[in-house]
Amino acid sequence: MASLKALKIRIGSVKSTQKITKALNMVAASKLRRAQQSAMAARPYSERMTEVVSSLAAKITPGPQSPKLLVGTGKDDTHLIIVATSDRGLAGAFNTNIVRAARKKADDLVSQGKTVFFYIVGRKGRPVLQRFYPKGIIAQFDTSEIKNPSYADAQAIAKDIIDRYVTDGIDVVHLAYATFRSTLVQEPTVDQIIPVAPAAMEEKGTGPASLAAVEYEPDEEDILNDLIPRNVAVQIYRAMLENHAGFYGSQMTAMDNATRNAGDMIKKLGIIYNRQRQAAITTELIEIISGAEAL
Repeated sequence: MASLKALKIRIGSVKSTQKITKALNMVAASKLRRAQQSAMAARPYSERMTEVVSSLAAKITPGPQSPKLLVGTGKDDTHLIIVATSDRGLAGAFNTNIVRAARKKADDLVSQGKTVFFYIVGRKGRPVLQRFYPKGIIAQFDTSEIKNPSYADAQAIAKDIIDRYVTDGIDVVHLAYATFRSTLVQEPTVDQIIPVAPAAMEEKGTGPASLAAVEYEPDEEDILNDLIPRNVAVQIYRAMLENHAGFYGSQMTAMDNATRNAGDMIKKLGIIYNRQRQAAITTELIEIISGAEAL
C-alpha cells in the first residue's frame, strides 16, 4: 500500500499530465479546422487531375517514345513505396496505421517476388520500417521544419522521386498516407501514382468523354512533360494535406481520451488517499483513547 505522501505526489503528477493533454487537445482543435479545409479544397483538383492523366494513359499506345511516367517501363519488378507520416507523436494510432498499410502492401509485393524500397516522408515511419526492412529505405525527406505543407514542398519530393524513377530502375511508385474522413476516422490509403493505375480510368473516367480523341496544343510532348510531373506533385501535396488534417484530428481525439482518463485516475487516487488518511486518523484516535483508558 502506497504511503499518503506517495499518493499525494502521484495525484499531483497526474494533474500535471492532465493539464498538458488538455492543452494539446485545445491546440489540435484550433488547428484542425484550417487543416481540414485545406485537405477538402485539394481533393477535387487532385481527383480531376488523376482522371485527366488516366484518360491520356488509355489513349497512348506504349512504345519506346511513350512517356515512362505515364505508361510505365513495361516491367513490374521493382516497387517504391512513399510512406508519408507526421514528425510528431501523441496522435494515437495515426502513424502506426499508415506504416501498417505500407508494410502490408510491401509484404504482398515481396510474396509475389517483387523488390520493394521505401521513401520516407516524415520521421515517425522510419523506426518501424528500419526494423522490418533494414536495407529497404533508400531516402528520407526531412519535414521537421515544415509547419504547414506547401505545394513547393510536394514539388521537391516529386522531383526527387521522378529522378530516382528514371535513374534507379524503379518500375512502380506507390504513395501511403491517411485519408481524412472525420475527426475520429483517418483511413490508411496506398495509391499507385507512377505510372497511372489502369483502374483509375475504369473507375473515374467512364463514359463517352473517356473515349474521345485528344488534340494537343501546342505540342503533345511539351504538354505531357509538364502535366505528368505536375500530377505526381499534386498527388503528393494532397497526401500531405490529408495527413496534416488527419494528424490533428487523431491528436485531438487521443488527447481528449487521455484527459478524461487522467480525470478518472485522479478520482480513483483521491478515493484511495482519503481512505488511507481516514484510516490513519482512526488509528491515531484509537491509540489516544486506549492510552487514556490505561491511565
